Amino acid sequence: MKVHTILKQKGRGVVTVQGGHTMEDASKLLAKHRIGAVVVTDTAGRVVGVLSERDVVRALAEHGGPALARPVREFMTQEVVTCGGDETVDQLMELMTERRIRHLPVLDGGELVGIVSIGDVVKMKIAATEFEAEALKQYIAAG
Repeated sequence: MKVHTILKQKGRGVVTVQGGHTMEDASKLLAKHRIGAVVVTDTAGRVVGVLSERDVVRALAEHGGPALARPVREFMTQEVVTCGGDETVDQLMELMTERRIRHLPVLDGGELVGIVSIGDVVKMKIAATEFEAEALKQYIAAG
């Protein structure tokens, strides 16, 4: 199963924020959309970072409440790991585990076309495993 299949099922919507917005703005977006990360873009829509719940917690732990008034660019993860639509679920699992990340923006020709979370990947892996198990049961039953 590939990334484009995941996006076909879950949709291509991505919540974004610009680096100049405040951490409070970004936190409200995370809460409103019930998501774990927002993609940070520049004015041209290019991906320049990712701000996750972990980044927000670290900012609050280090700077307290005043961190919420500071810009997202100060706390976002700048080294963004991305993927493409043709990568497989197994490749994503390996990448996410190796890099210890939970969200991967999906790019097509440099353009942001979606985001995949570790939850999406696990859900697809389970579905594929269940499909294989059911196919084996039918094969055995058919004799």
